[in-house]
Amino acid sequence: MLDTYRHKGQRKKLAEIVAKKGITNINVLKAIETIPRHLFIPDTALHKYAYEDKPFPIGSGQTISQPYTVAFQTEMLDLKPREKVLEIGTGSGYQTAVLLEMRVKVFSIERQKALFDRTSTFLPQLGYKTKLFYGDGYKGLPSFAPFDKIIVTAGAPYIPEDLLNQLKTGGIMIIPVGEGNDQIMKKITKTSATNFETEDLGSFRFVPLLKEKGRD
Repeated sequence: MLDTYRHKGQRKKLAEIVAKKGITNINVLKAIETIPRHLFIPDTALHKYAYEDKPFPIGSGQTISQPYTVAFQTEMLDLKPREKVLEIGTGSGYQTAVLLEMRVKVFSIERQKALFDRTSTFLPQLGYKTKLFYGDGYKGLPSFAPFDKIIVTAGAPYIPEDLLNQLKTGGIMIIPVGEGNDQIMKKITKTSATNFETEDLGSFRFVPLLKEKGRD
């Protein structure tokens, strides 16, 4: 796995691009500058484009998200070191790596078996050790709940109630919601055991969040 000075220079420029688009969290920008994004893209022919602020295919009908989107979602989580974070949609593992660079404890679920198998092997090779699970993201991980923060990295037609229930009081969930090609990014803050505040953060585009086959 080759990571050259050229790649590092491209990452520095990418972090500058993301900052110009409005990301101000120093730790998020440092993560973008640190993580070798090209290694998370399976098609080596695309590696020369890896540090453009664009999504790319990673197989199984999924994509590695645009770096700005990854940075935006991470910044909106308002992460504190050692918090427990549930990630719905491991994908390539790039967002997972960004979260880990923020010094939080990550629990990540992936629905696509091929992606789960690849990322489970790949992340430790880069030195990222976390808890990865194969399963239905709509259900979350009740046995590990509650979580300080929840991040959903695929478009959801609705906000899963199971995820709301697994959020700590005072916790934040960032989730793109909507059917079709575009979704509205929502920041949901759990203000009490049964009350939530929702803030719309703008329009984004994600691949759809998939349920496990054969389940309602």
